[in-house]
Amino acid sequence: MFFTIPTIMTWTRIAAIPLIVGVFYLPIGPASQNLVATVMFVVFAATDWLDGYLARKLNQVSSFGAFLDPVADKILVCASVLVLVHLGRADVFVALIIIGREIAISALREWMAQIGATKSVAVHLVGKLKTVLQMVAIPFLLFDGLLLGVINTRLWGVWLIWIAAVMTVWSMVYYLQKALPEIRARVK
Repeated sequence: MFFTIPTIMTWTRIAAIPLIVGVFYLPIGPASQNLVATVMFVVFAATDWLDGYLARKLNQVSSFGAFLDPVADKILVCASVLVLVHLGRADVFVALIIIGREIAISALREWMAQIGATKSVAVHLVGKLKTVLQMVAIPFLLFDGLLLGVINTRLWGVWLIWIAAVMTVWSMVYYLQKALPEIRARVK
């Protein structure tokens, strides 16, 4: 099931990355760049929920889709955080935490799959909460202005991205603790 509707939606999240980055090279004003990038990010991030829903609804769940979906999320988030660092809207330390965790947990999950212990690193609420915080913080920082003339999105975005960074570390520790018995059993 390489080209189902849900899988194509997942591919669009990956294809969106150069589009979101490219917006900041368009000869339009910064406010327009911010708005276009924010709308694009929100639309593509929403496909994360929608593709899973459609896969279940249309009975098009596949192992390839289950593999590609979190990869697309991670690439979209990491690329967007790098854009934010480049624009001076996110701290490089936040980027290192988020990207480092994604690499570490992806490697851990791959290793756990190889040894037949995938249940020890199955997606948990703390990981989902981390993703939600990232997916809310990033568009706030991309927008970088007053939302509805009242909400300072940079201020809220900075707070949310730091909370997301803390949740990112917490989720990494959680998954490592869950995998620790398997790791100990294999390393002996």
